Amino acid sequence: MDNIRNFSIIAHIDHGKSTLSDRFIELTNTVEKRKMQDQILDSMELERERGITIKMTPVRLEYSLPKIDPLTKQSKKVDYIFNLIDTPGHIDFSYEVSRSMRAVEGAVLLVDATQGVQAQTMTVLDMAREAKLTIIPVLNKIDSPLANIREVEDEVIKLLKCNREDIHRVSGKTGEGVLDLLQVIAEKVPAPKESVGIIMNANQGASYRGMIFDFEYSNHQGVIVYTRILDGVIKKNDEVKFVASNHDFVVKEVGIFTPSKLETDKISAGEIGYIVTGIKEPGVARVGDTVTKKTNPMPAYPGYTQPTPLVFASVYPEFQEYFDDLRRALDKLRLSDSSLTYEEEQSGALGRGFRCGFLGMLHMEIIVERLKREFDLTLVVTSPSITYEVKTKDGKTEMIYTPIHFPDHGEVLSVREPWILTTIITPHDYLSNIMNLNHEYEATVFEMEDWGDSRIRIVLEMPLRELMRNYFDTIKSASSGYASVSYEPAEMRDAQVTRMDLFVAEERVAAFSRVVPEHRVDRDADEAVEKLFKILPKEWFRVKIQAYVKGRILASRSISALSKDVTGHLYGGDITRKMKLREKQKEGKKRMQAEGKVYIGHETFLKMMK
Repeated sequence: MDNIRNFSIIAHIDHGKSTLSDRFIELTNTVEKRKMQDQILDSMELERERGITIKMTPVRLEYSLPKIDPLTKQSKKVDYIFNLIDTPGHIDFSYEVSRSMRAVEGAVLLVDATQGVQAQTMTVLDMAREAKLTIIPVLNKIDSPLANIREVEDEVIKLLKCNREDIHRVSGKTGEGVLDLLQVIAEKVPAPKESVGIIMNANQGASYRGMIFDFEYSNHQGVIVYTRILDGVIKKNDEVKFVASNHDFVVKEVGIFTPSKLETDKISAGEIGYIVTGIKEPGVARVGDTVTKKTNPMPAYPGYTQPTPLVFASVYPEFQEYFDDLRRALDKLRLSDSSLTYEEEQSGALGRGFRCGFLGMLHMEIIVERLKREFDLTLVVTSPSITYEVKTKDGKTEMIYTPIHFPDHGEVLSVREPWILTTIITPHDYLSNIMNLNHEYEATVFEMEDWGDSRIRIVLEMPLRELMRNYFDTIKSASSGYASVSYEPAEMRDAQVTRMDLFVAEERVAAFSRVVPEHRVDRDADEAVEKLFKILPKEWFRVKIQAYVKGRILASRSISALSKDVTGHLYGGDITRKMKLREKQKEGKKRMQAEGKVYIGHETFLKMMK
């Protein structure tokens, strides 16, 4: 284990983590040149399209580096094993980052030399400190003509309380400084150690233990767990068990990541690898669980916490006959994204579906897109909501996750909602623009601090629901794209909110219901009705769109009926023939007005959600 180094690359989004990982892989010849491609660790189609990392990805690098012998003081070549985990940068996927940190001893804190320290930089740094990792500060993109190396170094020094010589300069694009960085990682990141030592049993032999930090599902091999081996050695055909779920299985295969899976004879303490379980039941494997010897078990590894959903939305199949397909799709998706939560629910208008919990708006968008692409599903997705703690007049207290179940106004005694602490780092020039948004988003200043290079750090308190109203885009617009935003959950506080329903052709559309603040009901009602008015296709009868709040209509628009010239085919003749046709058309429209139903397509739901 002395020559193993386990580390993650952590950074704000777009600071070059995947590009630096590419250079590490090229330098160590881990992937043949003919197979090499940009963002090689981003294997999902969505990751490549958007240019962001969604799933953390491990890879094993092997390289020989010089090392000074402490006895002879002579330099010699030593074969090192580097287990690198590339992590996401967006705030929605912070849980992925926190999981990776439990599997490593060091973290490369990557800072863009053209942008400097950003809000998410500070968030991931706090995670690394909490995990007690060795932190190596690195400036990336030093080759860019826009790089402000000296100024950004000053920010890093202020952030880490380190010396200038502790900061390493690299270019993920050109490869400059990457070999030196690998040498620094070998020198500074500590080698892994067995956590409690191997438990010996006279009859059962040595035990072993591994911590699960991720897993995936294969139709042929079942659940494949990604594990950091803490103690002992795990081999093929070993009889093992999951400690938390108390489920036994026989190891079908073990191996390492190169970054594709490569089968090996064993994986030993200090290494990161995979175990093929053969299990095809959902819910057995859990992130944070411990795998150990069945007949001589070791205790579970402590410290893992389950992710907490912040945003909720209900997902329904467009047609109810595809409900089971949606269930199977969510089951499989849950095997590759343990932060997704869901449970079945019933809606009178939409039928059977699932209430899903997400880590944020981007996470929700990614999950919905994956359900469409990977499982060929057409979905109806309700407006996203958060968790409200509602106390009703009959004395009951409920946690409400969806607007559909939010009680009527007359039944509510009090409501509490989650708040967040939002961190914004922005140039001074845009401070006034951002501060002017505070009233609009119900935010108050909690803390302010000058942050070098003419920038300022602002910490705001605000309701979580306000973050969902395009807050990120609004801040980016107000700062011409220069501000960065991150957030963390705070406490529950009293809320003055109520439910708003949209009716189409006198029928409530449950998917469009939402919980809105009482001081903004008039504006929200107008905006919702106007938006639906613009995107809802015309019918052969007049369609009325109405917004109801507290039993009152606050906004209303009518979509005129499609028109058809029923007399167009007539030529000449008595005028009474045309009059009869027009009267017949008028009677038909009256009948449709009274009995007609409006079909709201999938695209309309998606446009209303955005």
